Amino acid sequence: MYRYRRRPFCQCSSWMKNEISVYVHLPFCVKKCNYCDFLSGSFDDGIKRAYLKRLLLEIDHYGALLSGRMIRSVYLGGGTPSLLDPSFIRSIMKKLTDITMLKSGCEITIEMNPGTADERKIGSYRECGINRFSIGLQSVNDDELASLGRIHTYGDFLYLYDLLRKNGASNINVDLMTGIPHESMSSAERTLETVCALKPEHISVYSLIIEDGTPFSQAEKKNLDLPDEDEEYAIYEMTRRILSGHGYERYEISNYAKRGFECRHNITYWDLDDYIGFGAGASSRLGERRFTNIKSVEGYIGSDDPVFDEDICLDERESMSEFMFLGLRKTAGISRSDFARRFGKDPSVFFGSIIERYEGEGLLKMTKDRLAFTERGLDVSNIVLSEFV
Repeated sequence: MYRYRRRPFCQCSSWMKNEISVYVHLPFCVKKCNYCDFLSGSFDDGIKRAYLKRLLLEIDHYGALLSGRMIRSVYLGGGTPSLLDPSFIRSIMKKLTDITMLKSGCEITIEMNPGTADERKIGSYRECGINRFSIGLQSVNDDELASLGRIHTYGDFLYLYDLLRKNGASNINVDLMTGIPHESMSSAERTLETVCALKPEHISVYSLIIEDGTPFSQAEKKNLDLPDEDEEYAIYEMTRRILSGHGYERYEISNYAKRGFECRHNITYWDLDDYIGFGAGASSRLGERRFTNIKSVEGYIGSDDPVFDEDICLDERESMSEFMFLGLRKTAGISRSDFARRFGKDPSVFFGSIIERYEGEGLLKMTKDRLAFTERGLDVSNIVLSEFV
């Protein structure tokens, strides 16, 4: 179950940084979608109660680490956190605030699916400080939603979205997915224009990836009626054009926001700042230490102390690689001076041949203090990022 490499509990100076982000994994959902490979599923109420008890004990376990550190963001993800009774969420937030302080203006996000929340839940979320709501929509076309195995219709989404606005929500993200069954240029355009007209503060757009072990992976691709490669690229280009035209700035490969509404929690990951994850399968980063909780709900509940699926410390070369392939996901790219402060030299000293090659191909651009993708580079970012791994 454990996998250790080098020093399993390395002492990292960045543990002493004042700010930290918190992720809480709530793996409960009505049913798994046809594309989903996340640690999630349908569990009975007894499992849910046992999970909450274990979760609160885990937060207590790290009390000494959290106390004295300011929480900059909290992200309640899943699964479908909004499926749970709101008392579950209140208990988690109370435990965190009993142990340490939230930074002024702390961003607190909860993931929601249409059909799983009502006015009572939303009121409770707002009372315990949740101020950002992320709704899994994927498409406004009901036939596409059905093919994905979603439990809702576009009408269900619209009801939830209006309910959030009615109850004062002023920071909403909408998740969309492209490259999905039955999608066409016209249906994708309808999704984008319809969502933009609602004026959410943030829109995430992910391409469907068929993961092993999912229902989609067991089906013949020809039977899924997926867009072909040319059409998928045309949808990608249209997505960028439409969202930009509606005032959404692309600040990361898959994320667009109105100015000032970039997701601070996700930026924590891309900037390699510290975060700690609670719950089954949740990952943490403390300095150069990376550890991931046991990837089993039953195993997590059955353990009294933290049990890790992985616990490693990165060496300097691995840390530099991580700095590059995570930081370059941001459209602003990486700061060369930040890299030099961490590792003593400019990134060109360590990755000069890679940078020079992709600069020459017009995929990367380097200025006095920044290294970032060009617009064309973003189109093939996965190929370039793999070079830094």
